[in-house]
Amino acid sequence: RMAARRALKAVLVDLSGTLHVEDSAVPGAQEALKRQATFFHFLLWVVLRGAPVTIRFVTNTTKECKRDLLERLTKLGFDIAENEIFTSLTAARNLLEQKQVRPLLLVDDKALPDFTGIATNDPNAVVVGLAPEHFNYEMMNRAFRLILDGAPLIAIHKARYFKKKNGLALGPGPFVTGLEYATDTKATVVGKPEKTFFLEALRGTDCAPEETVMIGDDCRDDVGGAQNAGMRGILVRTGKYRPADEDKINPSPYLTCENFPEAVEHILKHLL
Repeated sequence: RMAARRALKAVLVDLSGTLHVEDSAVPGAQEALKRQATFFHFLLWVVLRGAPVTIRFVTNTTKECKRDLLERLTKLGFDIAENEIFTSLTAARNLLEQKQVRPLLLVDDKALPDFTGIATNDPNAVVVGLAPEHFNYEMMNRAFRLILDGAPLIAIHKARYFKKKNGLALGPGPFVTGLEYATDTKATVVGKPEKTFFLEALRGTDCAPEETVMIGDDCRDDVGGAQNAGMRGILVRTGKYRPADEDKINPSPYLTCENFPEAVEHILKHLL
């Protein structure tokens, strides 16, 4: 199956659909996270300086900045620190700074604080996130023309759809793909399932992909992406999960669980 594994050192956790759906927590998720923390704090004394696992929350969300996201999760009762969250917006910003370009930002206005200080006048790049209020013909056409003139197309992610309370909703993927099709170019994707996203999320943790497990509700983006990066992937049957999702990727998920608390239980019992 897989080569012998090193001991588990890091857990990456998806947010939307795994810990919460919009403003409702997945039942038992806050407790599972706390249980993890108390369990690990107890172990901290045994291993002194290094806790046995590092937790990172990784998300493709583009509808709010990191500060708002943290506030929302705190209100739901999750005990999370800002430096534990790694978002695709951060990954996009890192790329913009690296390329030194001025983007046309097709992102939700609530996500804009994460791009503070990035010049956007006279754009020479296009960044697409989930931006329902900007996905109109005029704006798409503006992006189309910039790309035809040589501007790079940067997709924060290409999810086909995501879960809302009232059902599934279109993600940015179809809009990015439309621009790719019209301009005959390929977007640079910065979020999940890109290998670079998962590796960047681990940066500074001193943990290797082989020592990491990813928990998420998106078979392709969370589990498939993590496994392609050398991690183990646990699929949860909450959020956007649909029956038989686990058959959509090869290799199939390391494990499929009912929900986040069950995934945590498996980790505590079998992976530490």
